[in-house]
Amino acid sequence: MAPPLGKTCANATGHDRPPSGTTRRSLLAGVAALGALGAAGCSRVATAASTDGGDLLDRLRAQGVVRLGIAGEIPFGYIDRDGRLTGEAPELAKAVFKRLGVDRVQPVPTEFGSLIPGLNSQQFDVVSAGMYINAERCEQVVFADPDYQMLDAFIVRKGNPKGLRDYRDVVAKKATFATGTGYAEIQYAVEAGYEESDILIVPDQVAGLNAVEAGRADVFAGTALTVHEVVKRSGKAESTKPFAPLVKGKPHVDGGGFAFRSQETRLRDAFNVELRKMKESGELFRILRPFGFTRAEMTDMTAKELCRG
Repeated sequence: MAPPLGKTCANATGHDRPPSGTTRRSLLAGVAALGALGAAGCSRVATAASTDGGDLLDRLRAQGVVRLGIAGEIPFGYIDRDGRLTGEAPELAKAVFKRLGVDRVQPVPTEFGSLIPGLNSQQFDVVSAGMYINAERCEQVVFADPDYQMLDAFIVRKGNPKGLRDYRDVVAKKATFATGTGYAEIQYAVEAGYEESDILIVPDQVAGLNAVEAGRADVFAGTALTVHEVVKRSGKAESTKPFAPLVKGKPHVDGGGFAFRSQETRLRDAFNVELRKMKESGELFRILRPFGFTRAEMTDMTAKELCRG
């Protein structure tokens, strides 16, 4: 017998274009408002399914709403200045889940480092945050195939006075290095020779920009689109050219996608079927393009490849 369904929350809609000038204050205000909504009776979902491959998809169809874990990162998944859910991952989720018979999406905001713990503690149904797929994360959740590929970039002071262009430069020039909670960039810096204990960990890209502007860090590392977006209105900082980090001595291109609880392979597989159709038809690119994605970020990589590292 399937476990009982949780309460259904009101829908949060998004729009086709990302807003300009989103501030940390407006971002956190939206997070707080939607977090309160979750606390009012929508913070947990049904317990794990007992059937092979999981029965979450059936329960979501009956419930009519899917809860998306997001982390307030532009352009991947965030709340805009009007309190609406948007970003490449939530907009893609709306399209895919509608195809799967689930008409509404409900955001559950959290910090990036809490996405996988929140998913596995059933605070939401799926991570919809453009999360990089890597071996460590694949031990904790199952991923859909990536919907994009991405290089890294740095936030540095205007003029890049230390000449920081990759992680090796950070180590060689003894720069003060910052990145976000739970970010894959932590391991890339460590692999280049940076002491993990010396890394300044901040909540997100906005805090990273603030750290660089204030002189508390020489550099903040994140995804190329994220850092490019966050420095647009800064008079003190800029983003570097995108680059591929080295993994085991070889340039590595990351891919990001949706994460599901390990037992929910049936939902993951159904998601992959629709995602594949959208890649072939060009619909995926049409959804991602308003958020700054180009054809260079489209990918045929698979989650299986990325999980191998």
